[in-house]
Amino acid sequence: MTRLTTVARALIAAVAVLLASTALTPAARAGTDPKAPKDFVALRSVDPTILQEMRYVTEHNFVGERIDGYRQPLCILTRPAAEALHKAQRKLLRQGYTLKVYDCYRPQRAVDHFVRWAEDLDDLAMKGEFYPNVDKTRLFADGYIAANSGHSRGSTLDVTLVRLPAKPTRPYHPREPLVPCFASKGARFPDNSIDMGTGFDCFDTLSHTLDPRVQGAQRANRLLLKNTLEGLGFVNLPEEWWHYTFKPEAHPDTYFDFPVARKSLTSAH
Repeated sequence: MTRLTTVARALIAAVAVLLASTALTPAARAGTDPKAPKDFVALRSVDPTILQEMRYVTEHNFVGERIDGYRQPLCILTRPAAEALHKAQRKLLRQGYTLKVYDCYRPQRAVDHFVRWAEDLDDLAMKGEFYPNVDKTRLFADGYIAANSGHSRGSTLDVTLVRLPAKPTRPYHPREPLVPCFASKGARFPDNSIDMGTGFDCFDTLSHTLDPRVQGAQRANRLLLKNTLEGLGFVNLPEEWWHYTFKPEAHPDTYFDFPVARKSLTSAH
């Protein structure tokens, strides 16, 4: 009887340990996310006046769903990049404009999500808006999608200009009719930014910052953004009027993968 009781107690104890470890698994997993280095900050802590319309935390992007790693609509940058953007904002506010960011730091898991989407040639849900004239088989070859992104290093952002007083951009409604991103400003999705000739993330050569077909007010708007940011240390990606990187980069060789969330930052930020 004593032997059986001892065995029974041992089995009960083993089951209890197993159940306890299973119950702790979600919490343990939650604690395994990497953290940002100390020099990463929330842009709002440096300049709360810059507008933020973080597209990848929504379904309004070229994939058509929330992107992996975007847990909160939050712009995170290295502090030098954020402070340089603050200086640009001060200059633009005096001219009647405000900056608006669409994306800032981007975790590697988000880039991996883009790659998986690009490899799925049957998923054309958002083609009508973001890449009407580009065959999806060309996304890698033409440089629209890559396995690594400068955004993951923390000093790159996607940005535009909004005239003050800023009007709100209406919410995107999933499955609403799609209009090509290079359509006239009055026809394409009603972003509150000034007219840059195309919408954000438009996979088309018209998005090239100095494309000669973009003239008049659209070209002047692109040059206002470009000249302002480049005067403060940012470098434009010529293929995308919205894409800028602050130089020198604080982490030029590291692609981070902490989630876009306040919890990823240290308490000081």
